[in-house]
Amino acid sequence: MTMTGLDQARAKMRAAGVDEVATATFADHYVHLQRGETGMIPESSIEPLEMESLSDVRVDDAVAAEAIGATVVIKLNGGLGTSMGMDRAKSLLEIGGGLTFLDVIAQQVLHQREQYGARLPLLLMNSFRTSADSLEALERYPDLPVGDLPLEFLQSKEPKLRADDLTPVDWPADPELEWCPPGHADIYPALRSSGLLDRLIADGYRYAFVSNSDNLGAIPDARVAGWFAESGAPLAIEAVRRTASDRKGGHFARRRSDGAIVLRETAQTLPEDRVALADLTRHQYCSTNNLWLDLAALRDVLDEHDGVLGLPMIANHKTVDPSDPSSPAVIQLESAMGSAIEVFPNARTIAVGRDRFVPVKTTDDLLVLRSDVYALSPEAALHLVSDAVPFVELDRRHFRLIDDFDERFPDGVPSLRDATSFTVIGDVHFGAGVRVHGAAVVDAVDGTRVAENSDLGDAAHSSVTPDDVATDLPRAAG
Repeated sequence: MTMTGLDQARAKMRAAGVDEVATATFADHYVHLQRGETGMIPESSIEPLEMESLSDVRVDDAVAAEAIGATVVIKLNGGLGTSMGMDRAKSLLEIGGGLTFLDVIAQQVLHQREQYGARLPLLLMNSFRTSADSLEALERYPDLPVGDLPLEFLQSKEPKLRADDLTPVDWPADPELEWCPPGHADIYPALRSSGLLDRLIADGYRYAFVSNSDNLGAIPDARVAGWFAESGAPLAIEAVRRTASDRKGGHFARRRSDGAIVLRETAQTLPEDRVALADLTRHQYCSTNNLWLDLAALRDVLDEHDGVLGLPMIANHKTVDPSDPSSPAVIQLESAMGSAIEVFPNARTIAVGRDRFVPVKTTDDLLVLRSDVYALSPEAALHLVSDAVPFVELDRRHFRLIDDFDERFPDGVPSLRDATSFTVIGDVHFGAGVRVHGAAVVDAVDGTRVAENSDLGDAAHSSVTPDDVATDLPRAAG
């Protein structure tokens, strides 16, 4: 009898030793895909969501300290940064001053431990392609491990499916590219199948703070921990007001049919609803992907669903080799971690300051992070130095990949502290000490070089003093 595409995928996963719950979750998504479901959330089915703000919440210091003392920090670290042309963990990308994302994360956790006298373990959810390099990078922080807890657990993997017949793709040139991670929502079954969920609960941990490793604003803050503890919610997600940089991203909403909070991602938005998606006055809040979990509640929900939460499926259409658009078209089945808000009764959202959401998804974001818009404190916390985060748009033809980006800023990135927006069109190289003011646009012929110490932008702000330029970020210890 001929094996179906799902049978082939299951067999491939089992042969690779993939956990049975992960295999069952993949199968659940596959069935939805096979039925022709897209995971789309029509605009007509949702309405805008309002929420409370952390700035209006009072949390007793003792409650905050107790809550952070019962918290474990989990960083989602499975991303390779392929959209920037990287082939290793994106968290190993340097942000400035000799520091990588992982350096800053480690220093943040160590400082919080000292400040609150908390155990505060750090766990990385690595992928099969980010594990070795990330653990090697953390060896420079010998005090980071807590007891005999590991520094990582591995997310699962699943086969990429051929877009034409939904069978597992075959790619002998690089068999690793036949696999993909199943999205951030894999954290739930991965915590359970690794044994860490039960182990953490047995060791006295009550809460988990989960965030992306490319968001250095996501510090395990005791005040937020205290709010979550007092809320009694099984799950909570931090949100921020959307800005121009978030127009193409997902957002929170309330489902009309049952009043449940939902998280609609870009990949779940119909083409005819893209205008509503980009309307910052309608859908005002987006997810930071900073989550707070009650570990016991998570265990109960997983037990209730036999580990398969049935989260909304996202079908991502790509090529098997991301760097080769001529390679076979594939579908990657994913689910978003935040979409679990639908399956946790009484889950909450809370609006936080933009300082807790500094994501780096593109080199546009990296330019802002490496500039003087932010400063890094001795506690490894990012502080916004300028009045607001400028909107940056670099020509994707020449700046999208990290090697091309670095080549065009060989002597450091421009000062953006006084900028509201910065747009670069064309193949432009920049000298040292360039300063950007107001809304600046560089629209130049390929090969143009912006001279050292140039002032770009509003003529009314054509000069700054050396004091306006931020000092270098502190270097990592060790």
